[in-house]
Amino acid sequence: MPPLQNEITQNDWQVILLTLKVAALAVAAALPLTLPPVVTGWLLLILCGEQGPIGAWLLGRFNIRVAFTTPGAALACAVMVFPLMVRAIRQGIEAVDRNVLAAARTLGAGPLDRFFAVTLPLACPGLLVAIVTGFTAALGQFGAVIIFAANNPGQSRTLPLAIYTALQIPGGAADAARLSLCSIGLALLGLLAAERAGRRLRR
Repeated sequence: MPPLQNEITQNDWQVILLTLKVAALAVAAALPLTLPPVVTGWLLLILCGEQGPIGAWLLGRFNIRVAFTTPGAALACAVMVFPLMVRAIRQGIEAVDRNVLAAARTLGAGPLDRFFAVTLPLACPGLLVAIVTGFTAALGQFGAVIIFAANNPGQSRTLPLAIYTALQIPGGAADAARLSLCSIGLALLGLLAAERAGRRLRR
């Protein structure tokens, strides 16, 4: 055996730094799940506002405004629910029987064929859970949306923001209750649709 070197080489440092970079990026990608929603909205505003690096580029290059718009509200919700959806999708893919994949490989199926013809169909329950989780979580997003997309009627005033607005008005409790019932109804409809789709998939 060659003698072990006690000194860390330049290649070792490169590997270490790359590992730290990957770990930092992984944590950054998962931060929306742990950061307060208001902080996430503020970070989006810093990055994608008209003065931010991404927002200024989109505005100057494509004349696209993201902050304080309907797409901005959707982006804020997407950033908040993305980690939840990824977790459900990963669990669905990990639940796929590896023996089935091995059998498909012995029959000559390539990686893409195995993914689209075997893994994806078998992971459909997990994908369905991800969609339902993302949908129901997006219905209730408030902090990130109000910071990044504001509370503009017809543009970014979603149900949570409309409920908040109604509660700020004297005598608005009835409107808030009605909107809350609408929000609950939409969440229940999403769950029922997911249950029906799940039953069809199991058949």
